[in-house]
Amino acid sequence: MKVLAIETSCDETSVAVLQDEEILSNVVMSQVQIHEPFGGVVPEIAARHHLKNLPQIFNMALEEAKVELKEIDIVAVTHGPGLIGALMVGISFAKGLCLALGKPIVGVNHLLGHTYAAKLSFPHLNPPYLALLVSGGHTELLLFKNDPIEAEVLGRTVDDAAGEAFDKVARLLQLGYPGGPAIERASKFGDPNRFRFPRAMIEKGNLNFSFSGLKTAVLYLLRNEEKFNSFDIAASFQEAVIDILVWKLIHAAELTHVKKLLLVGGVAANERLRQKLKEECSRKSFEIYIPPASLCVDNAAMIARAAIDLAKIGKFSDLSLNAVPDLSF
Repeated sequence: MKVLAIETSCDETSVAVLQDEEILSNVVMSQVQIHEPFGGVVPEIAARHHLKNLPQIFNMALEEAKVELKEIDIVAVTHGPGLIGALMVGISFAKGLCLALGKPIVGVNHLLGHTYAAKLSFPHLNPPYLALLVSGGHTELLLFKNDPIEAEVLGRTVDDAAGEAFDKVARLLQLGYPGGPAIERASKFGDPNRFRFPRAMIEKGNLNFSFSGLKTAVLYLLRNEEKFNSFDIAASFQEAVIDILVWKLIHAAELTHVKKLLLVGGVAANERLRQKLKEECSRKSFEIYIPPASLCVDNAAMIARAAIDLAKIGKFSDLSLNAVPDLSF
């Protein structure tokens, strides 16, 4: 089965071609430099650049895969969650392809796609497993009991997502955008124990997240400190976020008695988070599965892989498929 997938949920334009579980191509074009002067993604600008870039990325993906368009069996596309204008660009393009080729379309939940980045990296990975999904817009704990498609949400953020908090604190520290990589780079020169920032909602049985208070603690510190070392603040902030994420995932595993744990989403590319979670899983005898950084960011290969399993059980969409910006599990 050859699947061509399109991902345009935020500010990465991506097209991938998969043959079963093999990635034939996975082309990603980032808009980071375009949005950097604004300190965040501007939805209208993102949509316009998807419109401009998608035909080029599409041709590059086919060329790299060495596949002719007539060989494609299924067209997959992210239909939510995300920025509505950006999503509509990808969906409209996918619908046009399906009409031209007479091929079926599969709408894929972007959040589900992130969990399939792990299945791409570890083909023999099967439920039950727990997934910690950490990105700019989402921080969720997901339990997959018997089916890699159906998830039970055990916990999610009640305010800011972890990636959002990284962006906001990086802006406070004037470290640049995107905030996650900027904080991570600065942290390498700082002392993670210099400031003791709060670890919110760390209590037994609570699997939700809150990062708003942590962000505010950084703001108050900056207001009260005439002289401060931004590297120390970045390192201390990052350590607090990572402590919360690791504690929640391990606690969820202990509550559910699930041994296989996944770390997925854009923030999963953070080296310190990966290191600390691996250490804690080793100490607690849990199995940890983390995709390579290239598959943690938004990409179409993960969407294609999810579409394969959706197609196998007949979960096709039709041409009434629409963008759902607040789509959840």
